[in-house]
Amino acid sequence: MHTPTYKKLAERLNTLPNAFPATESGVELELLAKIFSPEEAKLASVMRMVHETADEIGARAGVAAEVAVQVLKGMGKRGLVSVRKPEDQLVFAIEPFIVGFYEGQLPFINKEMADLFEQYFETSKMGYLRPEPSIHRVIPVGEAIPVELEVFPFEQATEMLNNSKSWAVRDCICRTQQKLAGKGCDHSVNNCLIFAPVEEAFDRSQIDRAITKEEAFEILRQTEQEGLVHSTGNYSNGIMYICNCCTCCCGILRGITEFSIPTAAAHSNFYAVVDEDLCIGCLDCQERCQFGAISVPEQLAVIDHNRCMGCGSCAVVCTVDALFLERRPEEDITLVPSDIGDWREQRIISRGLPSSKVL
Repeated sequence: MHTPTYKKLAERLNTLPNAFPATESGVELELLAKIFSPEEAKLASVMRMVHETADEIGARAGVAAEVAVQVLKGMGKRGLVSVRKPEDQLVFAIEPFIVGFYEGQLPFINKEMADLFEQYFETSKMGYLRPEPSIHRVIPVGEAIPVELEVFPFEQATEMLNNSKSWAVRDCICRTQQKLAGKGCDHSVNNCLIFAPVEEAFDRSQIDRAITKEEAFEILRQTEQEGLVHSTGNYSNGIMYICNCCTCCCGILRGITEFSIPTAAAHSNFYAVVDEDLCIGCLDCQERCQFGAISVPEQLAVIDHNRCMGCGSCAVVCTVDALFLERRPEEDITLVPSDIGDWREQRIISRGLPSSKVL
């Protein structure tokens, strides 16, 4: 299995802000060997998060430039590395585990790979979710927020879609992985939304199906009716995707419900509130809440604000409009990193890693 090569890659991935913690069983090495060839692992283990030429990467790995560029191009096609062409040549950067090359395995995942992912999730206890800031943050359902409340663009899924110029949808890698592993749920699969600030961004994609803005809004509406939770990258600028998640499958939300990591995902800056005069104690909201934040003693819904993620899913299912979202008190407001670069810096500081580790 070329264990030293994969161990070096695993160690490199764990120096990235997203983290890739080792396990006693070493299942992460088996997983990497399933995804990366030895030649790919050798190059990836010396790559940086800043984009570089194949010549630069190959020189550090001891691989000829003409060989390195072919291997890296193949890795790019399989979502293992980030590829750009700012001028006249391709440049490459390492991808982290989650969010990163895990999602890129959607076209290639099979039962063996799904089982290895599951073993890693369970034996690592989703340790990649423990550092802060959280990898993902919850986006509230727009209709759950009273119209008089000020809502910032980064808090609105509709604004993210409106401000884009191309849209696409792909299958949820998490529900796909869980079904292959013999678990999962009955929620729909084809509803992960991706968008871009340029036109025709997804026309040649092998993973994403290009759709219209109207179709993207319809998918958003359907997921809200289904009770799925909107989440995205935990920063305010440069957002390019919206996951529609469930706590039984999601590689991030499972951290909250299954592994008791309260910071696995950042809650929105809202929480649910009950209008006691309207509530009829029907239990619909309790059944809908994926985070166990609602109880209905004595025929009246009660919200545990410590568990509420501010997703607004409960309000969607309330037939008497007794539930709505309210902005959290100022002392409970979480400041969202400005962009992914800011998020990375905050994350590596919280992990005690020097910035040079990710360059």
